[in-house]
Amino acid sequence: MLKQTPRLFSRRGSAPRSVLPRKLALSVLAALLLVGGPRPGVAQVNLPTLGDSVSADLDVGAERRFGDQIMRQIRPDPDLLDDPILLEYVQGVWAPLVAAGIRLGNIGDETKDHFAWEIFLVRDKSVNAFALPGGFVGVHLGLIAMTVSRDELASVLGHELSHVTQRHIARRIVGDSRNSLLATAAMVAGLIIAARSGSVDGANAAIVGSQAAAAAASLAFSRDMEREADRVGFQVMTQAGYAPAGMFSMFERMEQTYHLMDAGNYPYLRSHPLTSERIGDARTRMGTDAFVRPQGMAEHALMAARAKVLMDPRAEAWAALQNLDAGVRDTSSKDGGKGYEQLGARYASALASIKMRDFTRAENALRSAELTLQLLGTDERASRDLRYLRAELAAAKGQAGDGFAALAGLAGERSRPMLMQRAQLAMVDSSGTASARQAADDLQTYVSLNPHDPGAWAQLAQLWERLNQPLRALRAQGEVRAAMGDLNGAIDRLRSGLRQSRGRDADQIEAAVIDSRLRALTYERRQLLAEMYPRGVPPGAELP
Repeated sequence: MLKQTPRLFSRRGSAPRSVLPRKLALSVLAALLLVGGPRPGVAQVNLPTLGDSVSADLDVGAERRFGDQIMRQIRPDPDLLDDPILLEYVQGVWAPLVAAGIRLGNIGDETKDHFAWEIFLVRDKSVNAFALPGGFVGVHLGLIAMTVSRDELASVLGHELSHVTQRHIARRIVGDSRNSLLATAAMVAGLIIAARSGSVDGANAAIVGSQAAAAAASLAFSRDMEREADRVGFQVMTQAGYAPAGMFSMFERMEQTYHLMDAGNYPYLRSHPLTSERIGDARTRMGTDAFVRPQGMAEHALMAARAKVLMDPRAEAWAALQNLDAGVRDTSSKDGGKGYEQLGARYASALASIKMRDFTRAENALRSAELTLQLLGTDERASRDLRYLRAELAAAKGQAGDGFAALAGLAGERSRPMLMQRAQLAMVDSSGTASARQAADDLQTYVSLNPHDPGAWAQLAQLWERLNQPLRALRAQGEVRAAMGDLNGAIDRLRSGLRQSRGRDADQIEAAVIDSRLRALTYERRQLLAEMYPRGVPPGAELP
């Protein structure tokens, strides 16, 4: 209706002035019905009073459910990356920040128990991270690839954590709702004034002006939340033990990256404060603290290099990274990073060569990376990462024995990357099924303790297929879908397994497990549908 208003008041076919107020009144009435008025059969949002800080309709439980709905859409996306080694590293940076948020009181008992506090990787070259409702945080691989230390990465993750702890998502919804109401009220008032004066330009100005005012208020609110996330995030990262200079150096790195594309104009039209402003604020918070050389430089260089390879799966991108086997020009960066760039370059070349199945070049680059690490000094975490890369190379070549030998130096480790890597080696082991049986048993124990891990369930399904256990494979495939939030897909696979269990030689113990899980998932789906459709589930409604 609002789009028709300019035609109603066009000069060429305008009505007599005495008719304008009446037609305008009808337009305003229609606008109120469309924007703010209740409509039969449509759920209403009960807006809070202006003094409320968080929407009454988006409490902690509702925000978590909102986040779960979003994640059900995200998890099946192929660009959501489950790389066990890189994910473990990012989780290792994330966990101390969450613990620090709890100690500082930013994470209270309610949000601690209800929110997920889950971090995930996104295969994207852009330098970005984002927070979702309910404690989910996504990290683009491009961000990891551009950082040179754990402290820089921690500064970004601390910032995103603070968006969650400060309930910025709920506050933004409240702010946008208020802006929408205020903009509607301003527009109506302007239209009434314009109608009394008979001014066409006044009517148009009322519409455009109210929309512009709402947009400006929304941007200002967004900038304020970003400043708050910077301030709280700095406290969290320092409490977690990360160097205060990490935030300062990260903003400087962003400034260097974007200075050619961003002249710093029109700060009032931005959703974020100017990077130069954020650099100054970070430097002020540091005070007189001296720059401290970051710790774990070797491990971070390897993980940044891994992100660089995985963020762009095109063959031409991998071919370009292969050329790093000769090293890079040593920039001797101010943070003491001399030599670590060489280490990361050779790791990136080796991994890219594995992806391109150029195994000779991968072997040479990996040996060069191992020699470079020796020159830099002993670093157990970085040495471990190189062992995993050697096992990855062996798996790609189909030489399981060499891969198991590379992992032998990590005896006793029961981490997720270890379980997943041994499972991949078992899949290419031509010596028999003993390694596959051991890997399957180990993963089965792991998923019993971590049932919401779709990557582990998917690997387990492949192992059970290799071991000729179709019922167990089908159940694992169903659990993959359940862990991703696709209850319909999970139920379909478990029903298929139940049908197969009616055979004479079927594993009846596994059939009983499938039947039990099928009942549990069916009940869970019924409960979710009841929450989504409190007045009754419409015919054909399905969960995503």
